[in-house]
Amino acid sequence: MVQGLGTVIYHVPDLERAKAWYTAAFQQKPYFDQPFYVGFNIAGYELGLDPNQKLTKAGRGGTVAYWRVASIESAIQHFVASGASVVAPAQDVGEGIKV
Repeated sequence: MVQGLGTVIYHVPDLERAKAWYTAAFQQKPYFDQPFYVGFNIAGYELGLDPNQKLTKAGRGGTVAYWRVASIESAIQHFVASGASVVAPAQDVGEGIKV
């Protein structure tokens, strides 16, 4: 029934700034770029940026996404170098799975 993650939408207060960050971090341009929504196709998944703050506010607590990566340590280093902040360290949740 569930085939995997399809879409993650981040509500952002500054669409241009968010678009620039995600373009640099994922090293690709959005496939859909409008003032009301910016969409990226990241390895077959939709990453959306929505500037609308009426129903959902931007910031921590609104959205959590887990992306599959070959090496969590390398991914953390890459995104921190791109300007991200680590909110919580990577954790082993069992059976060799790290989040």
